[in-house]
Amino acid sequence: MLKKATLLAALGYSVALGTVSLITLKDLPNVQISFADKIFHFLAYSLFTVLWYLAFFYAFSLKKGKSIVYAVVLAILFGTVIEVLQDTMTSSRALDIYDAFANTLGALFAAMIIEIKNSLYVKKS
Repeated sequence: MLKKATLLAALGYSVALGTVSLITLKDLPNVQISFADKIFHFLAYSLFTVLWYLAFFYAFSLKKGKSIVYAVVLAILFGTVIEVLQDTMTSSRALDIYDAFANTLGALFAAMIIEIKNSLYVKKS
C-alpha cells in the first residue's frame, strides 16, 4: 500500500505542479511579500523532492542515497523543463532564471533535510 501511495502522491503532485505552472492564472490576489513567487518555487520544489524521494525509496526500493540523488536530479530537470515550456508554450508566462534557481535551492534544501533526518535515525535494538 505504501509503495502505491508514495508513487501516486509523487505523480499527482507532479501533474498538479506542471499544470499550475503552465496555465494562465487570472485575478490572483497581490501578496505583499517580497519575493513571494520565489518562496513558492522554493517550497513547491522542496515538496516535489520529498515526494519523489519517498517514491524512489518505497515504490522502487532504491537505497536512501540513490533515492535522494534521483529525486534532486528529477526536481531540477522538471523545474528547468517547466521554465522552458513557460517561455515556449504560453503567452502569459516567461522563462525566469531566478525561478529555476529557487526550484534548485528548494530541491537541495529538501535533500539536506532528508539527509540530516536519515543520519539521525537510531536503530532500535
